[in-house]
Amino acid sequence: MGCDPPRRERTPMPTWTTDELASLDRVREIRVAGRRADGSLRTPTIVWGVVVDGALYLRSYKGPDGQWYRAVRRHDEGAITWGGRTVDVSFAPDASKDAEIDAAYLGKYGGGGSTQAMITSPATETTLRVEPR
Repeated sequence: MGCDPPRRERTPMPTWTTDELASLDRVREIRVAGRRADGSLRTPTIVWGVVVDGALYLRSYKGPDGQWYRAVRRHDEGAITWGGRTVDVSFAPDASKDAEIDAAYLGKYGGGGSTQAMITSPATETTLRVEPR
């Protein structure tokens, strides 16, 4: 009889619930805060977000120079708040669905100047996929 190490159960990665995604899809503004090295949250910034294929995406209106964007990229962790809910999240660059994300921004926010800025460079260089932690 061998001595096998105990098996560890893998904890599944959290995912957005259907209700959370529907709520995120409806809300026009999301507050995002990056996490400091000591674990505390920075002051939240209001941003626009879209849901595409079951995932939440954010972009920085000011591109890579946006203060909130730089803050969340330091540790790729933080929190978002919308509709009275706050959720700890992780951030990851993801340009794999840029065309769909552009269409989602246009559909949700209309074709005005602010939306046009969100679907062109430098904002498109900052597409982040946001996942609950």
